[in-house]
Amino acid sequence: MKVYKKIGIGFLLFFGLLFFLGVWYRYTYSMDLAASMEINSPNLKQKILIATQGSEFKDKVTFDILEHYKSRPIFIKVIDVTGLPNVDPKEYNAIIVIHTWENWKPPLTVEKFIKRTMPYKEKIVVLTTSGKGSYKMEDIDAIAGESIIKNAEEFSDKIISRVDTILVKD
Repeated sequence: MKVYKKIGIGFLLFFGLLFFLGVWYRYTYSMDLAASMEINSPNLKQKILIATQGSEFKDKVTFDILEHYKSRPIFIKVIDVTGLPNVDPKEYNAIIVIHTWENWKPPLTVEKFIKRTMPYKEKIVVLTTSGKGSYKMEDIDAIAGESIIKNAEEFSDKIISRVDTILVKD
């Protein structure tokens, strides 16, 4: 009986450790919810949607994009990526999706949104961040990189360049 008790305790310790590591990983690396906001009038002709996640890096990229466009006659709406199921891509001239690669895949809402909006992929700009900086979804021309705050402006500039190209077409 002592052997079975030791094996049972060993299993409990092992699964307890796995649970602790899972909670720690989630707490350390999960994204915060991004604050929603709108800039300029929704009645303007050109409209940009930014769907993002909350982190210091993603907030800086979003801020840089907002600073670039806020003085132009463009309506800008910022939402958390969890709001993507409610987005009609026909309502926007350009859609920016900023997300992190979590557990070897994009967030489910991002993946479903991209698949659902493939007919509109020419108006979607995606920035995917990951530990290695190389992961991104297939079938979409995404910008990929690491969430290093000193590089935020470089990524903002890449996004702005792509969005400018989209807006000129409209």
